[in-house]
Amino acid sequence: MKNKLTKIGVSALCGSLAAVASQAGEMSVSGSATATWTKGSQTTNGNPIGMNSGLTFKGTGELDNGSTIAYTLTHADKAAYSVGSMSLTTPSMGTISLSHASGGQGIGGYDDKMPTAWEETWGNGVGTGVDLAKGVASSTNIQWASPTMFGSTIKVAYAPKNDGAQSNDKATSGAANSGKKSGIDVVIDMKPIEGFNLWVGGSKTDRYARRVGVLEDTDDHQEVNIGGVFTMGPVSVGFAKSGEFTGNQAAGDVDYYVNTMYGVSFNVNDDLSLSYGNFDSKKRAVQPAGNSADVEIESWQVAYSMGGAAIKLAKTDSDNAVYTTAKTGDKDAVVMALSLAF
Repeated sequence: MKNKLTKIGVSALCGSLAAVASQAGEMSVSGSATATWTKGSQTTNGNPIGMNSGLTFKGTGELDNGSTIAYTLTHADKAAYSVGSMSLTTPSMGTISLSHASGGQGIGGYDDKMPTAWEETWGNGVGTGVDLAKGVASSTNIQWASPTMFGSTIKVAYAPKNDGAQSNDKATSGAANSGKKSGIDVVIDMKPIEGFNLWVGGSKTDRYARRVGVLEDTDDHQEVNIGGVFTMGPVSVGFAKSGEFTGNQAAGDVDYYVNTMYGVSFNVNDDLSLSYGNFDSKKRAVQPAGNSADVEIESWQVAYSMGGAAIKLAKTDSDNAVYTTAKTGDKDAVVMALSLAF
């Protein structure tokens, strides 16, 4: 009799919890799978067949005052946890969000926004090793995004320690990147006219003085990004520049990176897209020291969609990959993909 009562009690509790959950919000699941064939130069190709699969869980709900809440969790390639974020959107105060590993807040969301048929110029199997201006996006951070007024939105992201780490609940990041303190990003995202998006963003991370042979007073770590994308009908054109200034003072250390990127895409129709992208990255050292070679990348891409399926192709060439003039730095790759969305 006791076991029956226990079962009845547990069943009633589960039913009550389900009722509360359904009233509080809803959870949806989407998925994708991509099979690829990759062939590149200056590398040992081995088996060219690859596969990426993932699931994305999205939860949404609404509070009594009209504010909305959202949660996103993505299990990406081989079920590796890659994205986690929570957000609260209010009717008049904008959106406050916590990013655990999404990389899309602050200036990290603008590291490369060039129009493309498929992937970023540097993201197609070549292994370019380019440095991207990420700000606090690679660390667990909190962002406030203002309500949009006159087509403009202000975003402010803050990481108490910009160490590139993501901690579990009731945990800290410990001594990761101990030379860095807190970091803050500010971005102004503007859409002054239909079809035109312009952004300006900057990031500053405080640093400790450290000893490199002799006592070195390092400057703050600073990053900047400015760019825009213009879309008219089926054509989109984008251009942006970004820079990362490390604050290092010792000869031979990296002084700064500067990236220049542009791209153009053309939607032939609702199913077929074409694009060309170019990315140039400069790496300079604190003098006296020799400078690294500039990385130059270009990528031609095409994508054809058929409902929930898409066939994609990218031909990418890179000179001086990983900032080296060695023969292995001149790479090219052809990647073909079949993507399925559920």
